[in-house]
Amino acid sequence: MCGIVGYVGAREAAPIILQGLQRLEYRGYDSAGLAVLAQDGTLHVRRAAGKLSQLMALVAASGNGSGTPEPVRGTLGIGHTRWATHGPPSERNAHPHCSVDRQFVLVQNGIVENFLELRRRLQAEGYPFHSDTDTEVIVHLIHYHFHNGCRGDWEWAVRCALGELQGPSAIVVLNRAQPDRLIAARLGNAGGVVIGLGQEETYVASDIPAILHHTRHMVFLDNRQMAVVTRDGAHYTDLAGRPVARQAIHIDWDLATAEKGTYVHYMQKEIYEQGRSLTDTLRGRLDFEHGRVVLDSLNLSAAQVQALERVTIVACGTSYYAGLLGKHYIERLARLPVEVDYASEFRYREPVIGPGHLALAITQSGETVDTLAALEEAQAQGAFTAAIVNVVGSQAARLCDGVIYMQAGPEIGVASTKAFTASAVDLLLLAIYLGQARGLLSASAVMTLLEELSRLPGLAGELLEAAWQGSYYRELAGRFAHYQHFLYLGRGLNYPIAREGALKLKEISYIHAEGYPAGEMKHGPIALIDHQMPTMVIAPRDRVYDKMISQVEQVKARGGTVLAVAEAGDPILAEKADFLLPVPPSHELLAPILAVLPLQLFAYEVAVHRGVDVDKPRNLAKSVTVE
Repeated sequence: MCGIVGYVGAREAAPIILQGLQRLEYRGYDSAGLAVLAQDGTLHVRRAAGKLSQLMALVAASGNGSGTPEPVRGTLGIGHTRWATHGPPSERNAHPHCSVDRQFVLVQNGIVENFLELRRRLQAEGYPFHSDTDTEVIVHLIHYHFHNGCRGDWEWAVRCALGELQGPSAIVVLNRAQPDRLIAARLGNAGGVVIGLGQEETYVASDIPAILHHTRHMVFLDNRQMAVVTRDGAHYTDLAGRPVARQAIHIDWDLATAEKGTYVHYMQKEIYEQGRSLTDTLRGRLDFEHGRVVLDSLNLSAAQVQALERVTIVACGTSYYAGLLGKHYIERLARLPVEVDYASEFRYREPVIGPGHLALAITQSGETVDTLAALEEAQAQGAFTAAIVNVVGSQAARLCDGVIYMQAGPEIGVASTKAFTASAVDLLLLAIYLGQARGLLSASAVMTLLEELSRLPGLAGELLEAAWQGSYYRELAGRFAHYQHFLYLGRGLNYPIAREGALKLKEISYIHAEGYPAGEMKHGPIALIDHQMPTMVIAPRDRVYDKMISQVEQVKARGGTVLAVAEAGDPILAEKADFLLPVPPSHELLAPILAVLPLQLFAYEVAVHRGVDVDKPRNLAKSVTVE
């Protein structure tokens, strides 16, 4: 959730930190701050509630006379965007937080679950608290250990402080007495800690986009690891002080894909680049010469596939709905039973999982705390673990036995779009891989699926190009943006798409929307149908098409308005539905991936019409890294 940026080098730190924080705004935040240390030991701290622009204005005003503070100058610093957990959004609760003598300054991503106990103890020792946050206890603990037991050893003071914390945390801390270094550490599955290696300068961040413009060589800290960061690089240890080897990973994301360019919003850009992102996720995976899917990084041998008894998919939000689609794919093509679990609930219900099970996580960032905890639970029970993940080197990728990278490039918009379609394709690839390894798919069936998959990016591009050139979705938004409730209906493969479409509308436009299995409409939701509640139906020409037509008839019979995602030129739905959202004809297994595109476009345009901040919807963060 929170964004962290740190810098040590020869350049002015403040502009680099502020630029990095701008590139982390998608993570969600409600206040921001930075601390910059000059070579003479002068510490500059600026904090502000609200948008990052407030902090930037505060920094810009420094040194401009009229009683303003001196300029923010220095070549070492840390910055932070906070998403409130303990204490309301305010300047006093914004990070960074300082020790009582302002020697230590700290930013944190995570939650200190035992902070009340620690706070009371520190208050009894005479430490004053100036915020409501749990973070402030960490910097006071470092100060306490530095002066009591650690004999002035800063690194050990940090280790001792972290040893007292319960709950996940990622921290970066500076010491005024050592203006040439930072300490970064990771405890548990809180947000990531990325060390970026430059030329005589080093960066720290909670996510790749913050520092991608400066370096592509990055090191990711694991749980209970610490880095002492200088301009020449970093030294890595565990929290017991033992050296650990960390290898830098080259990040090959295209820099242009991390910028909005001519688009108004990141979400708009990421919707319209799905032709490209689908091409990228398929690249290197379709082997037409041998008639197979290539998933070498999955690390799952044919013998292990044969021994599988069950697949359990764990995910949150949009990734959960991709998992529901994956259940259809795997059960149909590989004939393995599949259970899809909310990762946030998985480990709290004593799940039945163990050897012979594949535990598959879906996470764009690879840092979602609930998903990581679910993976750890499955691993502890002896399951083979794998992840469909977008970020190379992320915690999920390092934790699992195998990985399938989405290869979708950076996704910045809070509402996931291209990561959904990429993970859906990856799930279909996995289903083909498992089905072929289990001897359930003929060579001709596999070749047909490979050929259909190769057509998918072009079909998506065709649909999106038509939307870009026209104004149809903007016009639909003008008609429907004033409604307060929507019902989304899908059946079979398209039920997960109904769920995902409803989620997109509610999370960025703040319109209540409910995704429901179409066959269940008569078991409750039909009571809600009237002229004030439009119904979106997902009805490509598949095996349940006739049943979806029946659902349309029932909605219309009760005075409801129907929007239908259907094949272009469908004469039945063109007559029966009030509005058609067209998709090109495609293979039944690929139709859901195309069907989600009009739902993304509709949700985006409705949100824009309602004047919502599309890339930063209220109360939401891109990566949920705390419980």
